[in-house]
Amino acid sequence: MSLAEKREKRFSFTPMMIEEDAALRNGSRGLSGQWADAAAARPRTTERHITVHKRLVLGFAVSILVLLVVTMIAVLLSVRIEECNSGDDGGGETAADGPAGRAGNRSVPAGAAAAAGNTRFNQPNAGESPGHGGVETEAPGGDDEEEEEWQRRREQPPWTQLRLSGHLRPLHYNLMLSAFMDNFTFSGEVNVQVECLNATRYIVLHAHRMHIEGVRVAEDRLAGALRVSSFFLYPQTQVFVVVLNRSLEVQRSYNLKIIYNAPIENELLGFFRSSYVLYGERRFLAVTQFSPTHARKAFPCFDEPIYKATFKISIKHQATYLSLSNMPVETSVFEEDGWVTDHFSQTPLMSTYYLAWAVCNFTYRETTTKNGIVIRLYARPDAIRRGTGDYALNITRRLVEFYEDYFRVPYSLPKLDLLAVPKHPYAAMENWGLSVFVEQRILLDPSISSISYLLDVTMVIVHELCHQEKQRFLTDVLHEVMLLDGLASSHPVSQEVQQATDIDKVFDWIAYKKGAALIRMLANFMGHSVFQMGLQDYLTIHKYGNAARKDLWNTLSEALKKVGKFVNIQEVMDQWTLQMGYPVITIMGNETAENIVGISQEHFIYDLHVKTKDRGLGNNSYLWQIPLTIAVGNMSHISSEAIIWVSNKSEHHRIFSLNEGSWLLGNINQTGYFRVNYDIRNWRLLIDQLMRNYKIISVSNRAGLIDDAFNLARAGYLPQNIPLEIIRYLSKEKEFLPWHAASRALYPLDKLLDRTESYNIFNEYILRQVASMYLKLGWPTNNMDKSFVQASYQHEELRREVIMLACSFGNKHCHQQAATLISDWISSNRNRIPLNVRDIVYCTGVSLMDEDVWEFIWMKFHSTTAVSEKKILLEALTCSDDRNLLNRLLNLSLNSEVVLDQDAIDVIIHVARNPHGRDLAWKFFREKWKILNARYGEALFMNSKLISGVTEFLNTESELNELKNFIKTYEEGSAASFSRAVETVEANVRWQILYKEELFQWLGKSLAR
Repeated sequence: MSLAEKREKRFSFTPMMIEEDAALRNGSRGLSGQWADAAAARPRTTERHITVHKRLVLGFAVSILVLLVVTMIAVLLSVRIEECNSGDDGGGETAADGPAGRAGNRSVPAGAAAAAGNTRFNQPNAGESPGHGGVETEAPGGDDEEEEEWQRRREQPPWTQLRLSGHLRPLHYNLMLSAFMDNFTFSGEVNVQVECLNATRYIVLHAHRMHIEGVRVAEDRLAGALRVSSFFLYPQTQVFVVVLNRSLEVQRSYNLKIIYNAPIENELLGFFRSSYVLYGERRFLAVTQFSPTHARKAFPCFDEPIYKATFKISIKHQATYLSLSNMPVETSVFEEDGWVTDHFSQTPLMSTYYLAWAVCNFTYRETTTKNGIVIRLYARPDAIRRGTGDYALNITRRLVEFYEDYFRVPYSLPKLDLLAVPKHPYAAMENWGLSVFVEQRILLDPSISSISYLLDVTMVIVHELCHQEKQRFLTDVLHEVMLLDGLASSHPVSQEVQQATDIDKVFDWIAYKKGAALIRMLANFMGHSVFQMGLQDYLTIHKYGNAARKDLWNTLSEALKKVGKFVNIQEVMDQWTLQMGYPVITIMGNETAENIVGISQEHFIYDLHVKTKDRGLGNNSYLWQIPLTIAVGNMSHISSEAIIWVSNKSEHHRIFSLNEGSWLLGNINQTGYFRVNYDIRNWRLLIDQLMRNYKIISVSNRAGLIDDAFNLARAGYLPQNIPLEIIRYLSKEKEFLPWHAASRALYPLDKLLDRTESYNIFNEYILRQVASMYLKLGWPTNNMDKSFVQASYQHEELRREVIMLACSFGNKHCHQQAATLISDWISSNRNRIPLNVRDIVYCTGVSLMDEDVWEFIWMKFHSTTAVSEKKILLEALTCSDDRNLLNRLLNLSLNSEVVLDQDAIDVIIHVARNPHGRDLAWKFFREKWKILNARYGEALFMNSKLISGVTEFLNTESELNELKNFIKTYEEGSAASFSRAVETVEANVRWQILYKEELFQWLGKSLAR
């Protein structure tokens, strides 16, 4: 059975994973920015967008948005879990006893079978039922009579239900494992202490892709074992069922002992293996990834987040390896045969998806916080020796100390390990006490890593320890999530999850980043000091327990009461979390009444045509309570902000100091999660202000105006020329953030146009806006000792952004400079390309120059051991204009020995962003879908990232029809992602029909002036 066929239903959880889509995340400046692929000769646009950085280390640590994280994780990003059902499953009185049945067993892995002689962990004891297990590759045989009995009663057996029944609750797991790295198998014994909440003779818990050898059930007291009638695996719902001869009694505790074995899979989830090469020898390691619902692949467990328990882990392994888990090692027992067993301390109460362990032969460096918390970073021995983990280790210590001071909640575990692995489905996963990172997101070589890469590493660590930080939010987080949340196929932050197929619908970037955006808005209108006080209270009250969304709202409302403010936070925030999308506020001047403006709200949708098709979207039911901040300005002054609560579809408000020459500005500093539109007169006044004296408007609002204008025009709320007129002032702009906002906003527009006949008109217009600033800033240089010479950090950010735009749109000098630097590297075999622009130069060189340059970059990709360099070299290969080379790269991407599994997605997506490769990637995606879905289908974000990345810039009727026909055949569980893809492509096609000619006509007139 293929992995795709085995995909089953999963349940809600609250992970803090980071998607590795560097084109959407702006943490990475490798070839992951939107414009990096576009650093090529025009008229062809290889695109790539540049990413935003933040200030260096302390900038992230002191950022106010850091405080929003735990809340987002605990509440807004969490899916509401229904309380366990309290109904009886029929008990033991009426269910027939079924004979012990043997399912179709596959052969036991050799290493795991041999473990019977090597370790006490898998020796069946008296009273156990050995050999009645099964694997899920065939229909279970032991449950036939049980199912027949349930059918006679016309009731649904508990093992067929999508959620566990709630009759049993785990209290503690004692898990003992033996890992056999020579043949990639492991054996285990799990003892689960369970409490019976409702009488039942069926023990149902999760287990998937394992062989069960024996089962024993006994009361906690010294009573004898309960007789097991039968047990079987039920693959349809990924559960393991133990049928007893009599019912378990309410309010009693029992011990469930299960002996099993399973492979250490060569995949990305559960307990899986990875490898690396050291001194010409390939070495292996094994690590876990249990979120969202993959702990069941490593041990039988109650694998839903509501079932919290404590865990005691023991791992037996060869002495040449070491083992890690959430807690420190209490004792290690060495045996004469070269094996060692590590016994770990008991964990706090937690869900299964936070459990983690690893078996590897890594080394480490460590540091200690001022409160005595030991922090270690484990990585390949050569990486540790070169000090590539030192930066991450030091920033982690400083961040932990900052969070402890800020939240007034001490770090709750005795240690924190950071584990850098070559292969992982996400950039990182913050398992308690053992955070696992893919190497590219935590290791950096100071001699060849750019500022951009350093900031990317910082952002990943900040994310894992908390979640977001401040200024990046203004363009990156808001830009990304509002693109997704502006689709009709969006969804609320908080949703019910009743079956596993809902997971992909709710845990995407809408849930993560919208949650963060809403918390940021909430903190702003509450006041940051009051919000901080409320968070501290909330975290103290709910330190280890389950917390519902209303618990946070109530605690924050109480915090406001302490300072004399009475706001029902739940009433306000439920409108933002329980309905999808976000509003667009429109501010209209009133020519007949002095100082009166009309303010209206409506649901923002990118494709307005959808509203006419969907009555639910077209009606007036969408309504938000909106904290609109507003200011009045003119050529020399801007007023202090005022807040207006907009609660109705349309309202009128008196704005003082508003006269004929004044303009209005809404959503000050972009703290609100909504867009703001104005009447054309006000837009004209704002454009004139930017051209004459742009500094009157704050940096963040200049960025916000650019982002809002482009997106409003794309959706048809605003004429197409308005955003293009706004960016004419950029030739004077000296700040990074507005340039970055323009670059991000231009990116999707560029993709809509890059295969059109009149593309050169658009290309020429953008080059004119960039040219003067490009000449002013120039290129970074190297000094005599070859170290990177920097001006201020923000200056370097701005310079990089402008160079990226200049090269991507075909500035001749930019192309010449890139070609010269590449040629010098090839001829001298010394890379003197400035670190902060290497990805731009690599991509431009591959695009402009011949196949020899592509082969040179390919060779360097294979020879370098620096993970940061390896990533940008690989992505540079996708910039080629040669379709044969792009096809070759696509086919090589699925070879795990050449391209790491998590990097293959980026290769396919970057080829799709290249106009010369878009159709190739789309064809490759369709032809290889079964392979891709089998590899990435169960990993949150990865399939949706791939589907979105390959389809988001398709914009012809034929491509739309191909997409729809493909979905009819191969949707297979990714319905939400494909639905978004169809809506996006439909909007692209409709934009071409409605607005393309309008845009080109204005551009033609503008260039002719």
